[in-house]
Amino acid sequence: MPHLPVRRRLLGAAAAASLAPLVAPSSGRAQAAWPVKPVRVIVAFPAGGLTDALARAHCDQLAQRLGQPFTVENKAGASGMIGTGEVARAAPDGYTFLFTISTTINQNRVLYKKMPYDPDRDFAYVSGFDAGHLPLAVNAGSPIRTAREFVELARRERVTLGNYSAGSFPHMVAQQLNKNHGAKVEPVHYKGEAPMWVDLASGQITGAIGSISALLPHLQAGKIRVIAVPTLTRSPRLPDVPTFDEQGFKDEVFRIQGWIGMFAPAKTPREIIARVSQLIQEGAGSERIRAINANFGLREKPWTAEEFERLNREIGPVWNNMARELGVSLD
Repeated sequence: MPHLPVRRRLLGAAAAASLAPLVAPSSGRAQAAWPVKPVRVIVAFPAGGLTDALARAHCDQLAQRLGQPFTVENKAGASGMIGTGEVARAAPDGYTFLFTISTTINQNRVLYKKMPYDPDRDFAYVSGFDAGHLPLAVNAGSPIRTAREFVELARRERVTLGNYSAGSFPHMVAQQLNKNHGAKVEPVHYKGEAPMWVDLASGQITGAIGSISALLPHLQAGKIRVIAVPTLTRSPRLPDVPTFDEQGFKDEVFRIQGWIGMFAPAKTPREIIARVSQLIQEGAGSERIRAINANFGLREKPWTAEEFERLNREIGPVWNNMARELGVSLD
């Protein structure tokens, strides 16, 4: 499967959305400017990870600019399907939004026979975010110091690899290593990153894959060791850690990039989506958002609704094909 240099090809300049006061048409009559009451923002994963951090930071920015609370609610479970399904059923009136990861929109359609939403029909793209690097780490007391050594051990004996959600990128990594490299990696599914890193730091699991910011306290405490990062470039937060590709792993799963996305229920007024997308772009320049980007090692500004949709239309099938080829099923 060829590597897709997604960002460099897809992310062109998008037309700026108007910031004029919004008016939602209804039966030909103009209603009050949006928003006139608090807005719910459902995060489909637990607090403490990158998805939650981005959602809360951007919601605070939106609240300041629009004069109404943007209240974050964590609705985790079922690989993000609980919170995602709730947004799919919400009224398309601009008062419910979703923050989730690529798994819930892409891989889940392959991993599950039935979902409580249709990824293609039930959502409108609002803005997308680079998910950054998701490093592979082991317990600091482990003799493993490279990804190659991790796989060599997994060929000799069963090892466990923690992931923050069934069907996620780390789950795909475990399946890829088993299928293509003769390993015996058992994926261990957690509801979010926090308990996963605690278990790795205490030696309950062999390895784990997740966000840099969530693992950083354990790394700084000398409890874990990072041994590899995905994508074709090293992380600016971990410049001394080689990529999987540098260590000889050429599988597509180690090369393509995941995302975090903000969505609205389908048929939400386009004016509202354009306004939120534009404010997300502007908020990315704030000190708080820049700090999050630096903390998580993120490289790029958010994508507009149009850029984000184009991006996922191309890389979504790649993730789906990978899930099919690996034979991953969660039903």
